[in-house]
Amino acid sequence: MTEKRTSRIVALARRFPRLTRSLGYVTTVVVTFVLGFALATWNLVCRGTRCPSIDVLERYQPRQTSRLYAIDGRFVAELGVERRTLATLEEIPRVVQDAFVVTEDKRFYSHRGVDWFRIPGATVTNLRAGAFVEGFSTITMQLARNIFPTKLTREKSPVRKLKEIRVARQIEQRYSKDKILELYLNQINLGSGAHGVETASQRYFGKSVRYLNLAEAATLAAIPKAPTRYNPRRFPARAVQRRNTIIELMRREGVAGDLQASLAKAYPLALARREESGEIAPYFAEWVRQTLHERFGDRLYEQGLKVYTTLDLDMQAAAERAVENQLRTIEGGRFGNFKHLTYEQYVARGDRDQGSGAESPYLQAAFVAIDPRDGSVRAMVGGRDYGDSQFNRATQAMRQPGSTFKPIVYATAITQGKSPATIIDDSPISLPQLDGTDWTPENYDLKFQGPMTMRRGLYESRNIIAIRVGMEVGENNVVEMARKFGITTPIPPYPSIHIGSAEVYPLELIGGYTTFANLGTRTTPNAILRVEDSEGNVLWKTKPDSVPVMSTPEAWLTVNMLKDVVLRGTAVGRVWNAGFRVPSAGKTGTTNDGADVWYVGFTANLVAGVWVGFDKPKKIMADAQGGRLAAPAYTDFMIEVYRRKPEPPDWPRPASIITRMVDSTTGLLVSPLCADRGYTEYFLPGTEPLRTCTGGPASPGNAAAWMGKPRPETPPWPR
Repeated sequence: MTEKRTSRIVALARRFPRLTRSLGYVTTVVVTFVLGFALATWNLVCRGTRCPSIDVLERYQPRQTSRLYAIDGRFVAELGVERRTLATLEEIPRVVQDAFVVTEDKRFYSHRGVDWFRIPGATVTNLRAGAFVEGFSTITMQLARNIFPTKLTREKSPVRKLKEIRVARQIEQRYSKDKILELYLNQINLGSGAHGVETASQRYFGKSVRYLNLAEAATLAAIPKAPTRYNPRRFPARAVQRRNTIIELMRREGVAGDLQASLAKAYPLALARREESGEIAPYFAEWVRQTLHERFGDRLYEQGLKVYTTLDLDMQAAAERAVENQLRTIEGGRFGNFKHLTYEQYVARGDRDQGSGAESPYLQAAFVAIDPRDGSVRAMVGGRDYGDSQFNRATQAMRQPGSTFKPIVYATAITQGKSPATIIDDSPISLPQLDGTDWTPENYDLKFQGPMTMRRGLYESRNIIAIRVGMEVGENNVVEMARKFGITTPIPPYPSIHIGSAEVYPLELIGGYTTFANLGTRTTPNAILRVEDSEGNVLWKTKPDSVPVMSTPEAWLTVNMLKDVVLRGTAVGRVWNAGFRVPSAGKTGTTNDGADVWYVGFTANLVAGVWVGFDKPKKIMADAQGGRLAAPAYTDFMIEVYRRKPEPPDWPRPASIITRMVDSTTGLLVSPLCADRGYTEYFLPGTEPLRTCTGGPASPGNAAAWMGKPRPETPPWPR
């Protein structure tokens, strides 16, 4: 058949010689033009500086991210967009090398930068699709694109491909295959911010790449095709399916035996715990990164700094458990009917895969624990799911503090000479506003109980008492005191601020309570101890930032009042009665609309605060109170911490503090007529009452028994 066709062509050529010569000329011209055009394009595509010079590879050092370490030296996280720890090819096992070569470029060792056999198939596929849907990039071409991202963009176009081919050919001419593969395996994006096989191995499996088995190696090799789609943490089933496809490819290529491949396909996806993989405390790590970026700039992402932080991994784990358990308990309906979307429902319907940004639709929380002595942040929870929302509610959210702001009001009153026994009237009040209307605040229980001591007004969290106290000392003085406590957000000098209407950052509010724990001195929250370069030279070492706010006796009196919140006030049921018996104090907080609930508590060596609410403020549920919805997380955390940590002693009473027996209804000295209402109160010198009570039924026997003696304390440890 072929001979007949050849004979016909020869016959036609003899019959039409001029046509044959013309076709020959045209063909020669066309071929010459095409070849010339291709050569010109090849030379022009990289003219000037349009293509990167591979000379930089001689001194090329992939960006090495900085590493964070906890207070005890344990690894916490890597910092940077590209998290990378380098490994030599000798440290990368053959099974890992084979997995990537088989998956990405099976003729890697035979071509010279371009796999020409893949081009026709990719071209046909792209022509059929009418777009660039299939590439033919080799490992060398990918390396060229990854190392020179500013020159070789990821835009899919013929020009970009030509540039990649040109640079890849130059790389192949100068470097060995082993060197190219080593650079590639240290550069490749493997999802979750991990670049390079060593970092990815640590992140997903909690171990060095040198210890990976076939199944784990194939899992990593599955990721580059689509780092988000095949992320084993976010989409485990999908990752396993592609892993098994790669194992089968390795079997067919002869780099894995039949039995070995079968066992690897059946191997479970055993991912590392977050503590092992550098994914613990992500909100804390990001907060540290922002702080360091302001000081070190891009050095943070390029020079492999070592950052030693204040984080306590055991406390962090306890905080995360306590917060999540409490939120799930709320969503489960234990505290009443929860009518909103739960986190489990949100995940189940697939919304998590899209990311929720700064406003997630499910219940959120923030938690911070601080060592008040030096301001070291020991634990930080900025939200429930960093993968879904990177918005840090501990450092970035501005929320109304509710009654957790009241201690600042009472501290202002104490510094102005008022005493815990000062009587304030819990009765209706109406205050004119700027818009001409009247503001008529109410207590949480919608009741008024008449005159009472400041102490009782604080531990029962009576709104009217706090407002009247704040008005007596002056709004401007309260604002000034809040600034001393470290609050930087706007606080308009209106009476509503006394019950927490002005928004605050949770970290600043909780940090302000170090003033009480330290008996008068506030320490600024800090996360960094020191920063070293890769050689161990100290680049930065922090010092505690302490600010005097109150005198020790003034602070001790305020703390003594706050201890009653735990012993007989709004937190007694969820802190003291729940089993936390270490000497502590604190304050519950609830906003009027039930959208924010708080508890901030402290011992002599640890301050911890919890906020619970929705990103877009709305009522959490009926009867939402800080004591019910927030305090249990604090209590669970503290109980776990002090199982391992020595309990601190109670705050010692300053020598200048004096005691008097006073009438609980008048705040005056006890007399035989009111001895049955007497209790021991504490005073700064000169603030104690000088008159006795003048009314109230009391038996002479009772009066004689109590006169001149301290009243026995109800709590196991003194107020």
